[in-house]
Amino acid sequence: MSIRDVLSPFTAWKNLFREPVTIKDPLNDRPGSARYRGFHQNDLEKCIGCGTCEAICQNGAIDMLPVEGIPATQGDSGLRPRIDYGRCCWCALCVDVCMTASLSMSNEYKWVEIDPDKFLYMPGVDKKPWDDSKLGYRRHEEKHLTPGERIEMPELHPEQRMDSFVEMVKGYDIAQAQLEADRCVSCGLCIATCPAHMSIPQYIKAVREGDYDLGVQLLYETNPFSQVCGRVCTHRCEDSCAARHEGDPIAIRWLKRHIIDQVPQERVLELIGKPAAPTGRKVAIIGAGPAGLTAAFDLARKGHAVTVFEAQAAGGGMTRYGIPEYRLPYDALDKDIAVITAMGVDIKYNHRVGRDISMQQLENDYDAVVMAIGLHLGRSTRIPGSDHPQVRKAVDLLRQITAGEEVDVPKSMVVIGGGNVAMDIARSMARLQLQQYGNINITLTALEDRVHFLADPVEVKESLEEQIDIRDSRGPRECVFDDSGKLVGLKTWKVLSIFDEEHRFAPKYDEADEQVHEGEMVVEAIGQMADVSILGDELTERLDWNRGRIQIDHDGRTSEAWLWSAGDCVKGPDVINAVADGHRVAASIDSVFAQQEVTA
Repeated sequence: MSIRDVLSPFTAWKNLFREPVTIKDPLNDRPGSARYRGFHQNDLEKCIGCGTCEAICQNGAIDMLPVEGIPATQGDSGLRPRIDYGRCCWCALCVDVCMTASLSMSNEYKWVEIDPDKFLYMPGVDKKPWDDSKLGYRRHEEKHLTPGERIEMPELHPEQRMDSFVEMVKGYDIAQAQLEADRCVSCGLCIATCPAHMSIPQYIKAVREGDYDLGVQLLYETNPFSQVCGRVCTHRCEDSCAARHEGDPIAIRWLKRHIIDQVPQERVLELIGKPAAPTGRKVAIIGAGPAGLTAAFDLARKGHAVTVFEAQAAGGGMTRYGIPEYRLPYDALDKDIAVITAMGVDIKYNHRVGRDISMQQLENDYDAVVMAIGLHLGRSTRIPGSDHPQVRKAVDLLRQITAGEEVDVPKSMVVIGGGNVAMDIARSMARLQLQQYGNINITLTALEDRVHFLADPVEVKESLEEQIDIRDSRGPRECVFDDSGKLVGLKTWKVLSIFDEEHRFAPKYDEADEQVHEGEMVVEAIGQMADVSILGDELTERLDWNRGRIQIDHDGRTSEAWLWSAGDCVKGPDVINAVADGHRVAASIDSVFAQQEVTA
């Protein structure tokens, strides 16, 4: 034994009068570190109920439940997370994945309760002492689990596309599509926003896994116009995408297009399968647009015999005769229509109801009739001079261009309107100007300011890239003519406001701010309406109407038991809404047939 060993007990006496370093009350006097992962917090105003926290939790410790006073709205499921601390392991993955950064963890780690059920609670809903704690674990502001920027869609540069109607968007390749699909957290908020309620997270997962056969099957469960919607859908689903809270929304529309581009047409038909056995029921559909042909597709697959009457020489409705080919190539549209006719649907082109066959004949010869006639007539501003031959409707010009008819191309032109149709006709005529004259001279005037244009922002951006002169907040006052009566332009005033206090359309102008825009032609693109003259006077009188549109019930049935109506003519212009409408009326008609079978 050494001398140190002998003396060591006595050396401890020197600590006798020191302050103790132990904590007298460790339960209350021992806070967690500043970024300690303690009990959860949730900012209910930031939270959108996307459920990514529930999906990522490996322990099943999070459930999404409804909360009283928080309704489901576009982009918010109305659900909020409930944490089960019997399962939670405090890994904080739920915080890291939270798309809105609403979920966090306080540095409080002490919670004493006798009742074990108390440890199931909803942060932010069930009030706790740590709700307002500033310390704890937060999602890193810059390091996210998913990339914030979407994969850029390859497309032709303005100088390559300005004089051509060749499709400007090239589409993702497989590597690009899979990278974009990897950004999706499968929250499902997009499904509720999509009018057709497509299985969006599921088909994005199919892209991620390279299972394009499954992707096609998922698309055709709800949308026989996947070629079309993959290119020109208004993609409101992306407005609800959880990813937009930390960057760009997922490119849902482009991923839909990618799937359908990967699978040959023959394989698409194999995957969809054959229609059911014939039922003996006959349905007539007026109009071969998205609503009419979607209804035809559904009804034919049920085994009903479907005949479509189309006034034009080809199908597609306004998707063909209203959308330029540089946005929607006609061969893509034709592929969608070919899938529908493969189900046995008979389309009679150049058959105008009211001329080649009457509504009375349709009522007599068919068990049900669907009117899906679209909006093929343009509205007029009715300003002085708008009845001049060189004041044209956008829908008429677009139809001429599609049909390959000769178009009078002016050296200068003014377009009135701020929607997609206005952008489409301005860009189409600009291409024709460039081909014929070598330069572009087109002015677009709109009542709205640029921020509130009805056109998709990308359409506005591309119009500017293609040298369209956009003048916002300009109200048309009159067409201007020279001494010989030739149209030379459009006079506009500065718009001060568009609606009055009760939100009625009542524009106010600054008359002192007057401009004259040069134009040998003026094109009105301020809205469209349906040509209901096909109904005839007797049926028009019998039907119920609602503010100029045929009145229908929730299922699209009119006041005449044999007649349904769907699509743009009742809901306004939108491809995916028309598809949803087609599904709705088809389901209604099939249900009526089934009821009749039961009661027969």
